[in-house]
Amino acid sequence: MKFAAVFSIIVGMGMNGQWLMSYLTRQIPELKSEPIRIAFHIAAEMATALMLLIGGITLLSGMLFAREIYLVATGMLFYTAIVSPGYFAQKGVWTWVGIFAVLIIMAIAGVTAVV
Repeated sequence: MKFAAVFSIIVGMGMNGQWLMSYLTRQIPELKSEPIRIAFHIAAEMATALMLLIGGITLLSGMLFAREIYLVATGMLFYTAIVSPGYFAQKGVWTWVGIFAVLIIMAIAGVTAVV
């Protein structure tokens, strides 16, 4: 269960960090071309990141409902890890597609450890 918790925290922090760096380095052109769509997308990713952080922290602390929170958070991660690679595949950035594939595999391992 410790793997699942640590994985969850690292991915949650990584998602926040990736979006922050993309914003600070002005690498989100959709803020101008599709501001409403990207705002909803970023909000969904931030909600996923927050839930992953909460899920990981609650697992480590042994809190009541920690497993359920973690599983909901990981379900949110599965969705984003399946949908988001399409953006990078369309642009031919295959490294990110591979990263998302690894995230899915590790998330499956985390769920297996928790269930």
